[in-house]
Amino acid sequence: MKPVTIDIPHTLGAAEARKRLEEGFEKILSQFGESAKLTRQWSGDQMGFSATVIGQTISGHLDVLPDAVRMEINLPNVLAMMAGKIRGKVEKQGQLLLESKPTPPPKG
Repeated sequence: MKPVTIDIPHTLGAAEARKRLEEGFEKILSQFGESAKLTRQWSGDQMGFSATVIGQTISGHLDVLPDAVRMEINLPNVLAMMAGKIRGKVEKQGQLLLESKPTPPPKG
């Protein structure tokens, strides 16, 4: 196993960041269809997770902090060769999930 650590800064506060991450995991899982198996367990502001995709199991945890999310992913040796590519993809998706979006003006 090769651990990959990713820090993604945000300005949302822990509660909103956690909400967005929960929604994001649902979207990510749906992209892989029925073949993907994902388990996750929250304990306070830490989520442990395990995912099996294309026969490979990825596990890890993420910590939701007031100004950042720190994720540690354990990659099996087969995927460790692509650690840089995986890191980049996870960082990009995380940044999209956690970016501050302006509140739309009220209609009317």
